[in-house]
Amino acid sequence: MAPTDTAATPWPAGPVDQDALQRLLDDRAVTDIMLAVPDMQGRLVGKLFNASVFFERMTGGAEMCSYLLATDVDMRPIQGFDITGWDQGFGDFLVFPDLANVRMLPHRPGTALVFGTPLHDDDTAVDVAPRFMLATQLERLHKLGYRVRAGVESEFVLYTGGPTGLEPVWSGSLDYGLTPPPEVVDFFRDLGGALRDTGITYEALKTEGASGQCEVTFAYRDALAASDDYTVFRHFVGEIADRHGMTAVFMAAPETSIGSGLHLHLSLWNEHDEPGFAHYRGEEMPPVMTHATAGLLSALPHMTPLFAPTVNSYKRFQPHSFAPTRFNWGFDHRGCAIRVTGHDEGVRLEVRLAGADANVYLALAAYTAAMAHGIEEKLPRRLVACDGDAYEERASGVPLYRDLAEALAYFEHSTIAERVLGKNVVRHYAHAAQAELDWHRRQVTDLERQRGIR
Repeated sequence: MAPTDTAATPWPAGPVDQDALQRLLDDRAVTDIMLAVPDMQGRLVGKLFNASVFFERMTGGAEMCSYLLATDVDMRPIQGFDITGWDQGFGDFLVFPDLANVRMLPHRPGTALVFGTPLHDDDTAVDVAPRFMLATQLERLHKLGYRVRAGVESEFVLYTGGPTGLEPVWSGSLDYGLTPPPEVVDFFRDLGGALRDTGITYEALKTEGASGQCEVTFAYRDALAASDDYTVFRHFVGEIADRHGMTAVFMAAPETSIGSGLHLHLSLWNEHDEPGFAHYRGEEMPPVMTHATAGLLSALPHMTPLFAPTVNSYKRFQPHSFAPTRFNWGFDHRGCAIRVTGHDEGVRLEVRLAGADANVYLALAAYTAAMAHGIEEKLPRRLVACDGDAYEERASGVPLYRDLAEALAYFEHSTIAERVLGKNVVRHYAHAAQAELDWHRRQVTDLERQRGIR
């Protein structure tokens, strides 16, 4: 399939302000406004508005069904949430547009994407909305004197074929390979062009260590903006793959012995724009870095369903797989949950827990809440750095949970999770995790049938 000519799109790259958007509307370069809310799964959902009508009537908000934050992956409404349900008629909430965060979508000519914040009837934000949850934790750290910058590494697998006969685009490891198959070169070219034209700065596109596996690394920036970038990328990468006859799969474990991660690199910067984690290898960590690391190690075991939300998530946590199996840390150690990486002022914490199925806002909300907890409590780091086999050193940290049911049991009764996230958030996402478990417990899988018949 011929590459799409995204580079020729004559629209401004990246976010534009309201005045610039109005000029584009006047010039008829924008015909549609996509008002979007990140849902619990990290997908963009919402409405596509006529641009003229949007500016006449919707700049103060648009009504959308509150079930957008109360469904499973199949968009099936789930009863039992506090914010909505059949007992409340699944009414609307108001989605307030963030007109300071507008992005052109060059793969959809004439369309501008606007992020929205769901509001209750009293104009307060819906506290379980993923993007607002992250913003809340970032503000908490800001009050402690720090801003969070984040870098995102996204792994996914490219398949060809239909839903019942998917095959990886190539077989075997092409990790760091510079001669991928021609169809992947074309896909990367289109993907890179779309990212540039959307104003998203990426660092690299590469093939990875499993059959059909790719990785996109994004530029380091403000944590909320980095999350928005990644979410917009997730929104259009599937369309670009489809144009090339491929399917982009974001599962934590798309096949047995294959894991795809969502690695998040985090650092704190003070009010003078000085790095809080700067240090030289061999020296003592700065106190704020010690407290942040201790917070991650002590609090994240209480919030696992936020970064490992599906039954499949836990099949990625396998020994010697480059996915962690313990809540541990180490210097430049890819077997650990938390990897201290970078040099001097570029030192950062790479949290390797989330898989490709994670919602980036929820994962970062958990990570930043844990760091804030460590800083507020001035927690000491009780675990020494892992300097051996992270999968064999049993003293290097508590094991990750075996499955979602075990993780949920700790999450829904955790006083730490309630303290750092709020009771509403814990109750909401515990209910979502239980609904995920209930769905799987009712299903008979192909593997069960094969083993049972045999």
